[in-house]
Amino acid sequence: MAWAYLLIASVFEVVFALGTNATHGFTELGPSLLTAGAAAGGIFFLSLALKSLDVGVGYTVWTGIGSVGTVILGSALFHEAVTPAKVLAFLLIIGGVLGLKLSDRLTAPSAA
Repeated sequence: MAWAYLLIASVFEVVFALGTNATHGFTELGPSLLTAGAAAGGIFFLSLALKSLDVGVGYTVWTGIGSVGTVILGSALFHEAVTPAKVLAFLLIIGGVLGLKLSDRLTAPSAA
C-alpha cells in the first residue's frame, strides 16, 4: 500500500508544481487554493507512504516522479521545450526510481 500512497503523493506533487505556475505569485485565488491543497495532499500521502518505506527511498521517488511528471505536463500545457538532454535526464531519473523500488523490494523483510 505504501507504493500506492507514494504514487498518489506524486500526482499531488505534479499538481502542486503546475499549479504554482498558474498562481502568478499567489495573486490568483483559485489556482492558489488548488496549489495549497495539492501541497497538503502530497505531504499527507507521502507521510502515509513513509510509515513503511525508508525516507530516503520514499522522498527520492516522490520528487523524481514529481519532477518528470511536471516536465512532461509542463511541456504539454505550457509549451516548454523538451530537448535531448532533458530526455536523457528523465531516463536517468526514471532509472533511479526503478532502482530504488527494486532495492526496496530486495531489502524488505520477508514474511515467514
